[in-house]
Amino acid sequence: MNQELIHIYLMPGMAANPSIFDNIDLPKEKFKVHLLEWFIPESKETIQQYAKCMSNKIEHENVVLLGVSFGGVLIQEMSRFLNLRKLIIVSSVKNMHELPKRMKLAKVTKAYKLLPTQFVSNFESFAKYAFGDTIKKRFKLYKKYLSVDDKRYLDWALHNMICWEQEEVVPNIIHIHGDKDPVFPIKHISNCITVKGGTHIMIINKYKWFNENLPKLILS
Repeated sequence: MNQELIHIYLMPGMAANPSIFDNIDLPKEKFKVHLLEWFIPESKETIQQYAKCMSNKIEHENVVLLGVSFGGVLIQEMSRFLNLRKLIIVSSVKNMHELPKRMKLAKVTKAYKLLPTQFVSNFESFAKYAFGDTIKKRFKLYKKYLSVDDKRYLDWALHNMICWEQEEVVPNIIHIHGDKDPVFPIKHISNCITVKGGTHIMIINKYKWFNENLPKLILS
Protein backbone atom coordinates (compact mmCIF):
# COMPACT_ATOMS: atom_id res chain seq x y z
CA MET A 1 0.00 0.00 0.00
CA ASN A 2 2.82 2.41 0.82
CA GLN A 3 4.12 2.12 -2.73
CA GLU A 4 0.86 3.61 -3.95
CA LEU A 5 1.18 6.70 -1.79
CA ILE A 6 2.09 9.99 -3.39
CA HIS A 7 4.81 11.66 -1.35
CA ILE A 8 4.52 15.44 -1.03
CA TYR A 9 7.32 17.52 0.47
CA LEU A 10 6.43 20.94 1.88
CA MET A 11 8.95 23.82 2.09
CA PRO A 12 8.04 26.85 4.25
CA GLY A 13 8.78 30.47 3.39
CA MET A 14 11.67 32.69 4.40
CA ALA A 15 12.56 32.26 8.08
CA ALA A 16 9.38 30.25 8.62
CA ASN A 17 9.10 26.88 10.30
CA PRO A 18 7.01 23.93 9.08
CA SER A 19 4.19 24.76 11.48
CA ILE A 20 2.75 26.95 8.70
CA PHE A 21 1.49 23.65 7.27
CA ASP A 22 -0.18 22.45 10.49
CA ASN A 23 -3.67 22.71 9.00
CA ILE A 24 -2.86 21.11 5.67
CA ASP A 25 -4.71 17.80 5.78
CA LEU A 26 -4.63 15.63 2.65
CA PRO A 27 -6.29 12.20 2.31
CA LYS A 28 -3.94 9.81 4.09
CA GLU A 29 -4.89 6.89 1.89
CA LYS A 30 -3.40 8.73 -1.10
CA PHE A 31 -0.80 11.16 0.22
CA LYS A 32 2.13 11.09 2.62
CA VAL A 33 3.26 14.56 3.74
CA HIS A 34 6.89 15.31 4.60
CA LEU A 35 8.04 18.62 6.10
CA LEU A 36 11.29 20.29 5.05
CA GLU A 37 13.12 22.79 7.26
CA TRP A 38 15.64 25.53 6.60
CA PHE A 39 19.22 24.89 7.68
CA ILE A 40 21.98 27.46 8.08
CA PRO A 41 23.88 27.93 4.79
CA GLU A 42 27.63 27.72 4.50
CA SER A 43 29.60 30.90 3.92
CA LYS A 44 29.14 32.12 0.32
CA GLU A 45 26.93 29.13 -0.52
CA THR A 46 24.92 29.73 -3.69
CA ILE A 47 21.21 29.01 -3.81
CA GLN A 48 21.98 26.28 -6.34
CA GLN A 49 24.40 24.60 -3.92
CA TYR A 50 21.89 24.96 -1.10
CA ALA A 51 19.16 23.46 -3.31
CA LYS A 52 21.37 20.47 -4.09
CA CYS A 53 21.87 19.85 -0.36
CA MET A 54 18.15 20.19 0.31
CA SER A 55 17.42 17.81 -2.57
CA ASN A 56 19.41 15.16 -0.73
CA LYS A 57 16.71 15.22 1.95
CA ILE A 58 14.12 13.93 -0.56
CA GLU A 59 13.91 10.22 0.20
CA HIS A 60 11.39 9.11 -2.42
CA GLU A 61 11.02 9.05 -6.20
CA ASN A 62 8.54 11.01 -8.31
CA VAL A 63 7.49 13.28 -5.45
CA VAL A 64 5.45 16.46 -5.30
CA LEU A 65 7.35 19.55 -4.15
CA LEU A 66 5.36 22.47 -2.75
CA GLY A 67 7.07 25.64 -1.58
CA VAL A 68 5.76 28.89 -0.12
CA SER A 69 7.25 32.31 -0.93
CA PHE A 70 11.07 32.03 -0.83
CA GLY A 71 10.53 28.31 -0.29
CA GLY A 72 8.89 28.36 -3.71
CA VAL A 73 12.06 29.85 -5.18
CA LEU A 74 14.15 27.18 -3.50
CA ILE A 75 12.10 24.24 -4.77
CA GLN A 76 12.40 25.59 -8.32
CA GLU A 77 16.15 25.35 -7.91
CA MET A 78 15.74 21.89 -6.35
CA SER A 79 13.73 20.72 -9.36
CA ARG A 80 16.96 20.76 -11.40
CA PHE A 81 18.23 17.81 -9.34
CA LEU A 82 15.05 15.75 -9.02
CA ASN A 83 12.50 13.90 -11.11
CA LEU A 84 9.20 15.28 -9.89
CA ARG A 85 5.57 14.37 -10.21
CA LYS A 86 4.47 17.97 -9.65
CA LEU A 87 6.12 21.28 -8.75
CA ILE A 88 3.81 23.69 -6.92
CA ILE A 89 4.64 27.18 -5.66
CA VAL A 90 2.41 29.25 -3.38
CA SER A 91 2.64 33.03 -2.80
CA SER A 92 5.88 33.09 -4.74
CA VAL A 93 7.39 34.06 -8.12
CA LYS A 94 8.37 32.01 -11.17
CA ASN A 95 11.25 34.21 -12.33
CA MET A 96 13.05 37.46 -11.56
CA HIS A 97 10.64 39.45 -13.71
CA GLU A 98 7.74 38.77 -11.32
CA LEU A 99 9.53 40.43 -8.41
CA PRO A 100 7.94 43.72 -7.28
CA LYS A 101 9.61 47.03 -8.07
CA ARG A 102 10.77 47.58 -4.48
CA MET A 103 12.79 44.36 -4.61
CA LYS A 104 14.23 45.20 -8.01
CA LEU A 105 15.25 48.59 -6.63
CA ALA A 106 16.76 46.96 -3.55
CA LYS A 107 18.84 44.77 -5.85
CA VAL A 108 20.21 47.76 -7.75
CA THR A 109 20.91 49.88 -4.67
CA LYS A 110 21.93 46.91 -2.49
CA ALA A 111 19.81 48.49 0.26
CA TYR A 112 18.81 45.03 1.46
CA LYS A 113 22.32 44.57 2.84
CA LEU A 114 21.53 47.14 5.51
CA LEU A 115 18.51 45.23 6.80
CA PRO A 116 19.34 41.73 8.11
CA THR A 117 21.33 42.67 11.23
CA GLN A 118 18.49 44.62 12.75
CA PHE A 119 16.04 41.87 11.85
CA VAL A 120 17.81 39.38 14.07
CA SER A 121 17.20 41.53 17.15
CA ASN A 122 13.98 43.13 15.96
CA PHE A 123 11.49 40.51 14.86
CA GLU A 124 8.82 43.07 14.08
CA SER A 125 11.04 44.79 11.48
CA PHE A 126 11.75 41.50 9.76
CA ALA A 127 8.14 40.36 9.84
CA LYS A 128 6.95 43.66 8.41
CA TYR A 129 9.46 43.35 5.56
CA ALA A 130 8.46 39.74 4.91
CA PHE A 131 4.69 40.09 5.24
CA GLY A 132 3.90 43.76 4.70
CA ASP A 133 2.13 46.31 6.89
CA THR A 134 -0.58 43.85 7.94
CA ILE A 135 1.93 42.38 10.39
CA LYS A 136 0.81 44.94 12.98
CA LYS A 137 -2.58 43.27 13.20
CA ARG A 138 -1.35 39.73 13.70
CA PHE A 139 2.09 40.10 15.22
CA LYS A 140 1.71 37.32 17.81
CA LEU A 141 0.32 34.94 15.20
CA TYR A 142 3.23 35.46 12.81
CA LYS A 143 5.81 35.25 15.57
CA LYS A 144 4.72 31.65 16.06
CA TYR A 145 5.64 30.82 12.47
CA LEU A 146 8.82 32.85 11.95
CA SER A 147 11.53 31.19 13.99
CA VAL A 148 14.72 31.10 11.90
CA ASP A 149 16.53 34.17 13.23
CA ASP A 150 20.17 33.34 12.50
CA LYS A 151 21.90 36.34 10.92
CA ARG A 152 23.81 34.17 8.44
CA TYR A 153 20.56 32.66 7.18
CA LEU A 154 18.71 35.99 6.96
CA ASP A 155 21.56 37.66 5.07
CA TRP A 156 21.73 34.73 2.69
CA ALA A 157 17.96 34.41 2.21
CA LEU A 158 17.35 38.10 1.53
CA HIS A 159 20.24 38.24 -0.94
CA ASN A 160 19.06 35.16 -2.84
CA MET A 161 15.44 36.27 -2.92
CA ILE A 162 16.11 39.79 -4.14
CA CYS A 163 18.99 38.84 -6.46
CA TRP A 164 17.44 35.69 -7.91
CA GLU A 165 18.58 35.48 -11.53
CA GLN A 166 16.07 33.02 -12.99
CA GLU A 167 14.88 34.15 -16.43
CA GLU A 168 12.84 31.23 -17.74
CA VAL A 169 9.81 29.64 -16.12
CA VAL A 170 10.17 25.99 -15.10
CA PRO A 171 7.98 23.94 -17.47
CA ASN A 172 4.67 22.65 -16.07
CA ILE A 173 5.02 24.51 -12.77
CA ILE A 174 1.78 25.13 -10.87
CA HIS A 175 1.59 28.60 -9.33
CA ILE A 176 -1.07 29.39 -6.70
CA HIS A 177 -1.31 33.05 -5.77
CA GLY A 178 -3.60 35.28 -3.74
CA ASP A 179 -5.11 38.40 -5.29
CA LYS A 180 -4.40 40.34 -2.07
CA ASP A 181 -0.72 39.40 -1.68
CA PRO A 182 1.16 42.53 -0.47
CA VAL A 183 4.63 41.01 -0.82
CA PHE A 184 4.36 39.77 -4.41
CA PRO A 185 1.44 41.78 -5.85
CA ILE A 186 -0.57 39.79 -8.35
CA LYS A 187 -0.25 42.54 -10.96
CA HIS A 188 3.30 41.30 -11.54
CA ILE A 189 2.28 37.62 -11.67
CA SER A 190 1.25 35.72 -14.79
CA ASN A 191 -0.22 32.26 -15.42
CA CYS A 192 -1.33 31.41 -11.90
CA ILE A 193 -4.28 29.89 -10.11
CA THR A 194 -5.78 32.87 -8.29
CA VAL A 195 -7.18 32.52 -4.78
CA LYS A 196 -9.73 35.25 -4.11
CA GLY A 197 -8.89 37.18 -0.96
CA GLY A 198 -5.64 35.28 -0.54
CA THR A 199 -2.76 37.15 1.09
CA HIS A 200 0.90 36.22 1.43
CA ILE A 201 0.09 33.92 4.36
CA MET A 202 -2.91 32.19 2.78
CA ILE A 203 -1.29 28.77 3.35
CA ILE A 204 -2.17 29.48 7.02
CA ASN A 205 -5.51 31.27 6.91
CA LYS A 206 -6.98 29.73 3.74
CA TYR A 207 -5.93 26.18 4.45
CA LYS A 208 -9.42 24.90 3.62
CA TRP A 209 -8.91 25.99 0.00
CA PHE A 210 -5.67 24.01 -0.16
CA ASN A 211 -7.15 20.93 1.51
CA GLU A 212 -9.93 20.93 -1.05
CA ASN A 213 -7.92 21.76 -4.17
CA LEU A 214 -4.41 20.35 -3.73
CA PRO A 215 -5.47 16.70 -4.21
CA LYS A 216 -7.17 17.58 -7.51
CA LEU A 217 -4.16 19.59 -8.72
CA ILE A 218 -1.73 16.81 -7.80
CA LEU A 219 -3.77 14.04 -9.38
CA SER A 220 -4.71 15.94 -12.54
